[in-house]
Amino acid sequence: MKDSQVRIRIPIHHPQEHRQASLAEESSGSIATLLQKNKHMQQHAESTGGLPTIAKTNRRTTALTSTHTVGTMLPGAGTSPGNTYDASRRRGPQPHLRPAAGRAPRWGSRRPWLPFAAMAGVLVLAVAVPALMAWPRQAAQPLPTGSRTAAPAQSNTTAKSEAPVTRLPGVPPIPAVPAAPARSVPVVAEPDVRVYVTSTGRTETLPLEQYIVGVVAAEMPPSFEEEALKAQAIAARTFITRRLLADDTSGAPAGADVTDTVKHQAYISKAKLTREWERSGKSADLAKIRQAVRETKDTIMVYEGKPITASFFSTSNGYTENSEDVWAKAVPYLRSVSSPWDKQLAPRFTETVTLSRQSVFDRLGLSRAAVTASTGGGSMPEIRILSKTEGHRIKKIEVGGLVFTGPEIRNKLGLRSAEFTWKTEGDRIAITTYGYGHGVGMSQWGANGMAKEGHTATQILLHYYTGISFANASRILS
Repeated sequence: MKDSQVRIRIPIHHPQEHRQASLAEESSGSIATLLQKNKHMQQHAESTGGLPTIAKTNRRTTALTSTHTVGTMLPGAGTSPGNTYDASRRRGPQPHLRPAAGRAPRWGSRRPWLPFAAMAGVLVLAVAVPALMAWPRQAAQPLPTGSRTAAPAQSNTTAKSEAPVTRLPGVPPIPAVPAAPARSVPVVAEPDVRVYVTSTGRTETLPLEQYIVGVVAAEMPPSFEEEALKAQAIAARTFITRRLLADDTSGAPAGADVTDTVKHQAYISKAKLTREWERSGKSADLAKIRQAVRETKDTIMVYEGKPITASFFSTSNGYTENSEDVWAKAVPYLRSVSSPWDKQLAPRFTETVTLSRQSVFDRLGLSRAAVTASTGGGSMPEIRILSKTEGHRIKKIEVGGLVFTGPEIRNKLGLRSAEFTWKTEGDRIAITTYGYGHGVGMSQWGANGMAKEGHTATQILLHYYTGISFANASRILS
């Protein structure tokens, strides 16, 4: 559109006349009054021949070129007929008009500083709020007893079992509400063990866990797997806990709980460990044993809440024994289980010893006459197996006309196992044994084999001791 096609008339008012027109509009009192007057004016115009064409059209789209007198739009305003009013002025806001009753006044030409004051206030708040939030606050202090609101009563058990609450950084702690006095539970100190050392003839007293280190060092090679060493530590701790609980000092000299022999548990004294292990290049082995003991601290095996007889031995013949086949008493957790790892790992799984005929007679208490009668005049005693145990060891055997149990033959002849075979060679007897030990409980070489396959100490013990569970020695002894 070209400039020549637009005609806009801009009325030019005299300052004095403009002021009079403004005062005339203000005299109407309110916007509502002005609208009411306009309506009245429209009705009057229609009765006298109608409004001008410009007034009948939409006031928001009124042509900018249309003009009319203020006197026509606002009768009685007191203005002269020559003072004109441009219709375009009604399109924009008219801040000089007073608001209707009950409304808050808007910003207008009479308060030009209000927008700037509002912006300044917003800026002040934007700076002050983060500063107040970051301001360090002093930790809340517990209220005096007299001014504290009473809290619901809690049981002593709940008060003792509550765990400490983890505090977040910058968050003050909640004041603690004092609970009712709870009955104190005494802390059980680690018990001492009195060990009779046969090499010195003296009794050594030391803490329980330190005693277990000496037992594991004496009972199991440090080259064994870590999980096997842990299983050994738990078995050794269970054995001594049972004796301490029952105040059992059988087989030990006066003033001692146990000896340092296999009669109870083998044990290496602390002085000997320092002298022969730490100073002879075995510090790493000793550290490995101490680690196994530390990781199983206070753990024992129990059956029906009581410490078990945690018997163990070196090497099985492929199976463990039922307790009644060795000690004449059935124990529910000492049952025969398979142990195939020993044959694969134990370097002395089989061993052959050769004994003279006379040595066999003497150890078994056989007379020559009895042997001659049993053999029909021969020089060698007749040996015949009568029965075997569930653990595949000799249960009953006849030698020279007398019947013995497998464990009796093993003890009397000094054999490594109650499973053996024999061969007569002239005046001598060659006896081959399979495995080493009484066969009841945990096989140490079997435990090492299980650990090599990835089994944990817990799994090892659950395999060799049927139906057991685990507990803390400190609670049992308390």
